[in-house]
Amino acid sequence: MTSDVVLSAAMRTNLLSLQSTQNSIDLTQRNLGTGKKINSALDGPQAFFASRALTNRAADLTKLLDSIGQSVQVIKAADTGVTALTSLVEQADSIASQAQEALAAGTAEAKVTGNKDLRNIDDLTDVPGLTGGVTLTLTATDADGDVIDPDPAGGAQTSITVAVAAGTSTNELITAINEIRDQADQSAVFEAKLDDKGQLSIRSLVSGGSFTVDFSGATDADKLAAANALGFGEIAKVTADGIAAAPNNVGFTATADVALKSYNFVKNDQGDVADRSTLLTALRTAEAPTAATLFDGISGENYTIAVNGGAAQNIALAATATVQEFVDAINNNSTLSSKLEATFDEGTGQISIRAIDASVESVQIGFAGSAIGDSANFGFGLTDLSAVAAGVAVEENIQLGSSAGQLAKLEQDFNKIRDQIDALVSNGDTGYRGTNLLNGNDLLTTFNEDRTSTIETKGVTFTSAGLGLEEANFSNAASVDGVISAVRDALGSVRDFGATLANDLSVIQTRQTFTTSLINTLKEGSDKLVNADQNEEGAKLLALQTRQSLGVTALSLASQSQQSILRLF
Repeated sequence: MTSDVVLSAAMRTNLLSLQSTQNSIDLTQRNLGTGKKINSALDGPQAFFASRALTNRAADLTKLLDSIGQSVQVIKAADTGVTALTSLVEQADSIASQAQEALAAGTAEAKVTGNKDLRNIDDLTDVPGLTGGVTLTLTATDADGDVIDPDPAGGAQTSITVAVAAGTSTNELITAINEIRDQADQSAVFEAKLDDKGQLSIRSLVSGGSFTVDFSGATDADKLAAANALGFGEIAKVTADGIAAAPNNVGFTATADVALKSYNFVKNDQGDVADRSTLLTALRTAEAPTAATLFDGISGENYTIAVNGGAAQNIALAATATVQEFVDAINNNSTLSSKLEATFDEGTGQISIRAIDASVESVQIGFAGSAIGDSANFGFGLTDLSAVAAGVAVEENIQLGSSAGQLAKLEQDFNKIRDQIDALVSNGDTGYRGTNLLNGNDLLTTFNEDRTSTIETKGVTFTSAGLGLEEANFSNAASVDGVISAVRDALGSVRDFGATLANDLSVIQTRQTFTTSLINTLKEGSDKLVNADQNEEGAKLLALQTRQSLGVTALSLASQSQQSILRLF
């Protein structure tokens, strides 16, 4: 039979004390193990839930902080793109400025320079190719295309001759050319001289004017030999003169312009400016709107265009052909389209044919009418392209302004810059994780968990089209000025957007720093509510362990006291 164990009051007190001490030790060890003095709502609901709220907000802000960091990277990527774009647009500005300088230098004068050393030659007929002598026929026009009268006798004349005969020295030839005068004001028309290599240079002293030089001779070969002897063999070309039985012309037209430019056309005798749909047969010049049309008898004849003396390309002139059809026929010709570009200005009624390849130095134009008197006079050169004999071509060799090739090369360089701008922006190189501020994407950065504090960085479209940079046309001062204006506007836009990015980045980084500090503050506040003081808990554990040890000792003494009493029996 069992019986209950009877404990003395002292032992019961010691056991209860040890139990309480052990509970306190367990709690203290838990606090030391978790680092928290409040591990659940049961430990302190007010502090627990307050800490939980602070922790949750800190977690939400941490997620936002990651998003803010990504926004910083998006803006940095865009800023890197702005730096690259600035460099590219500055290069475009430099190219356009070079074009402006080249155009100003190249179109100020019509000039040709030979390639033979003619120094110290007392008798030019001793030079091979000039043994039979030669006559140079020179014709000059002013910037408006009006022919200058050089007749020293006072009669109306459109050209003047300079002869190289037996005994004519280089200096005498130069003097004869320099003595040609405009009979209107007795001003010099030409300047001829030898350059530092002894090469003969002839330039027009009429600003913006043009001139032709034709060489005489019994045959085309004789004429070419004479031109070559004077150093102009690479410039002079054989061109048909419209007379079947006679030798062709050999010579060149030197123009101050870098493009062939037609008359300013009107479409009727009231002087209304021609448009793209105007028939060629209706064209008249703005200076003489009531005069006869410049295109007589065209009904399938060919206008011919060649580059640098190459194969002539036929441009069919139908009776119903319009201005635009003529322009398109040039631009769609597979041979010409890589070298030349034709355009029509509806404001002035002028057709232009400009070089788009740096190799273009000269352009040959011609026309063959089916009947005497047929004509196709666009006004590109100085020669009247009217049929002298039926079916026989009339041609002209035009040497473009000295900067034509350089301007074509600059156009190519400018357009390469445009391509690089498009590649940089359109291909996503300036974007970050799908957001490209330089290609129309916007960026919204949120700073707080309820999304009431934000900043929006508006994107831009900085492709070449978005920046207003069209394909270069450096054929005239107005178009170059337009390109320079567009480039500098684009540069201003890029720089302004760079400043906007810098401002937004500064704001976002400031908020990023603030959010980081706020997260730390929230975490610190949360920890203070629930975290245990390790030093305090350690000291408390030591005290409890000491108390427990003393309690065990006291319990042992109480037990020994009872055993001593039992020994008495």
